[in-house]
Amino acid sequence: MKGFNYLCLVIISMLVFVTSTDAQLKMGFYSKSCPKAEKIVQDYVNEHIPNAPSLAAALIRMHFHDCFVRGCDASILLNSTATTSGRQTERFAIPNQTVRGFDFIDKIKSLLEAACPGVVSCADIITLSARDSIVVTGGPTWKVPTGRRDGSISNVTEANNNIPGPSFNFSRLQTNFANQGLNLNDLVLLSGAHTIGIAHCNSFSSRLYNFTGRGDQDPALDSEYATNLKANKCTTIRDNTTKVEMDPGSARTFDLSYYSHLLKRRGLFVSDSALTTSSTTNTFITQLVQGSQKKFFSKFAKSMEKMGRINVKTGSSGEIRKVCAFVNS
Repeated sequence: MKGFNYLCLVIISMLVFVTSTDAQLKMGFYSKSCPKAEKIVQDYVNEHIPNAPSLAAALIRMHFHDCFVRGCDASILLNSTATTSGRQTERFAIPNQTVRGFDFIDKIKSLLEAACPGVVSCADIITLSARDSIVVTGGPTWKVPTGRRDGSISNVTEANNNIPGPSFNFSRLQTNFANQGLNLNDLVLLSGAHTIGIAHCNSFSSRLYNFTGRGDQDPALDSEYATNLKANKCTTIRDNTTKVEMDPGSARTFDLSYYSHLLKRRGLFVSDSALTTSSTTNTFITQLVQGSQKKFFSKFAKSMEKMGRINVKTGSSGEIRKVCAFVNS
């Protein structure tokens, strides 16, 4: 009996090991089930992002916002329907009201469904397209192990509570990132995605016109930069349509200049400026600026790989949605 029990334990241990390893993300997850999956994503990105480079910033932002709520499970794509118990979903949260790229992801999903029905998750599509679009802008590539599955829960309140906002100070940013298993280096590096893309005036105009509620300007913002913004871009605090480059003069190219602006007190958001208020992160920013772009790319890639693994659903968890905006019926 002792021998039999030992054998049973060995078999059970082996089964647990197989189950746990099968449930992990891995490179080339679709190599047999949908061999052309990653090429279909890459080809679509390569065809369309050069004509709409601002979408690269939108897609990496979507990836970021998705992963910070219930992990990287494409819950940001879900619409409010009966399947979500009538609650509004993440895409209707305040931080997500300016998120773009939903149609872009839907189009890729339709191509993949035509090639391999019910195989490739929306979560993997977001992750792959974010990486591929950054490469198109001249940014780094990074490893994207696949095998994510899609979540079925999406809640507007969770998104409002978990996605870091442009008005966050350093303490809130540190806590927010730590809650996702990300450290201060990750905070600085992932913020580096602001080297591409644009922002609407209303996301930072209080810094220009009413920082403390007394009609004042944020003293942490370079006064010359602020004057230029007020004169040529955000001419009133009520402007919610004008767009401003987050990395002036280099918003279409993935490079180090965002960090140079931070050291000149020209970060657009309070959350950008906050990165220089800690001696630890300020030193790291200085090291990045003084180092090579190649080193920055390498470090950024590692943080993106780390973020892409946040609370992923694999194995039998979640589902593979047929349509990204709706859970399967």
